[in-house]
Amino acid sequence: MRYGVRSVTMDDVARELGMSKKTLYQFFTNKDDLVLEVSKAHIEREKIEFGEIKAVSKNALDELFSITKCLRISMQRVNPSLLFDLQKYHPSAWDLFLDFKYNFIRSMVERNVTKGVEEGYYRSEITPDVMAKLRMEQVQMAFDPKVFPPSEYDLVEVQMQVLDHFIQGLLSHQGRKLYETYQKQMTNQ
Repeated sequence: MRYGVRSVTMDDVARELGMSKKTLYQFFTNKDDLVLEVSKAHIEREKIEFGEIKAVSKNALDELFSITKCLRISMQRVNPSLLFDLQKYHPSAWDLFLDFKYNFIRSMVERNVTKGVEEGYYRSEITPDVMAKLRMEQVQMAFDPKVFPPSEYDLVEVQMQVLDHFIQGLLSHQGRKLYETYQKQMTNQ
């Protein structure tokens, strides 16, 4: 997460784990295998974390706000080259990420938007599946170094601004009041 995938070697991993590279290769056939297994584990942790947030959230906006806080923390640890490295050098891990993004995350966003509309916190005229697909592309766009070069933009700040813009577009009048309350609570923490 911190250094990207390409810059970390099997020697680095073995050294960090305090084992020989030979021992490491007893568990993983190559770096691609290691990256795939680490990606699987990371995605499973994300699914559990999002499930826990959903279970304790009072409403759709509370859930979205809690996920936003979680993402802010997570994004601060991500090297912008991570997704590029996966896409270019580790296609199996990239495919796993795309499946997670386009199936799990998209359906989670769509469910949240549907719930928010039903609760009256999100505008009734929006279409949940359109909003979910839009959100997926917004996230991807913010990682694109051609659109937001890392030398000019802070990835976390870009993601948070784009997310806030997305949320603001969802909100009904009632939802906007509640969102402002959540923002004040977060500022005071």
